[in-house]
Amino acid sequence: MNELVQLLRDKEQDMIDIRRYLHEHPELSFQEEKTSKYIADFYKDKDCEVETNVGQRGIKVTIDSGRPGKTIAIRADFDALPIKEETGLPFASKNDGVMHACGHDAHTAYMLILADTLIEMKHQFKGKVIVIHQPAEEMPPGGAKGMIEDGVLDGVDHVLGAHVMSTMASGKVYYRDGYLQTGRAYFKLVVHGKGGHGSSPHMANDAIVAGANFVTTVQNVVSRRLNPFETGVVTIGSFDGKGQFNVIKDTVEIEGDVRALTDETKSTIQKEITQMVKGLEATFGVTCDFTFENDYPALYNDPEFTAYVADTIKQAQCPDIEKVEICEPQPPSEDFAYYAKELPSTFIYAGAAPEDGEIYPHHHPKFNINESSLLVAAEAVGTVVLDYLS
Repeated sequence: MNELVQLLRDKEQDMIDIRRYLHEHPELSFQEEKTSKYIADFYKDKDCEVETNVGQRGIKVTIDSGRPGKTIAIRADFDALPIKEETGLPFASKNDGVMHACGHDAHTAYMLILADTLIEMKHQFKGKVIVIHQPAEEMPPGGAKGMIEDGVLDGVDHVLGAHVMSTMASGKVYYRDGYLQTGRAYFKLVVHGKGGHGSSPHMANDAIVAGANFVTTVQNVVSRRLNPFETGVVTIGSFDGKGQFNVIKDTVEIEGDVRALTDETKSTIQKEITQMVKGLEATFGVTCDFTFENDYPALYNDPEFTAYVADTIKQAQCPDIEKVEICEPQPPSEDFAYYAKELPSTFIYAGAAPEDGEIYPHHHPKFNINESSLLVAAEAVGTVVLDYLS
């Protein structure tokens, strides 16, 4: 463990340099051609097996100790978001309208250096490490599904992932067993009424009125149909009813987002909204086209493996990890959930709150992290890998 920490410390600036390069050159989900090549090129001439185009642009790296043992997979994502950066950083995005606003540049940077270190140290453990460099975490259906379908988990016992968090204190590692992050779904409702003149509403059937009723009434699903101890959110993100001020609209389109901490809760929300749409047709005499698409499942951390991960990191007493503590469930969704549905897995967080200035959340144009979190993430994940394969 001491050797691992020292090697990672010696390479900390390399992590930061890689992170900044990737931050300058972000690519959107399912378009990460240059990023994928950059990652693959990093492993050239290194003592490992590299498979490219796994699940489209994903990369699978196998570090084989040459001795029989267990197999653990560690995962990092590398896509960016369609956001115009406003950080003013000297290494800000050079790809206008695209930004690493969630920290995936940091994930890739720490993972590359950690993998390089584990290759150097593979004579000190048994079994194999599978490094999963995954594209397209941000866009459904996500990159995890394709990589799983291409066999990235074949022979793997557990999967471990880590995410830097700008809203959590730097120097700390956070964990939680059970349900950790919400599952996500998208829905679209098209309300068809009958257009007409604004002066004669009795001769028309106003789709805006029916749609507006849906927007307010759909919140009753959470407040009146869910157990108060269940976590669920329904958000209307788009209401397209633009028209002429004196013309009654015949059609409106509504798009929304659903989050739930369990897949069962998400199913309940889907059932209730579907029933509500039928009621909207009956009440207002409109017709509706309704689609509900499940994106990502809820992320479930296996309790036994999570306890092992947390205890291992605590006992290692890495000098750059100040504390390991339990956190609350997190509202966003994460396609690491697909790995966790296949194998006992754990997703942890490395606190990355900047030391100075205002803290901006993920997916914000001014999002930034404390780069010390790269070393923390690498030490936490690397510690678990070495202990598990010892």
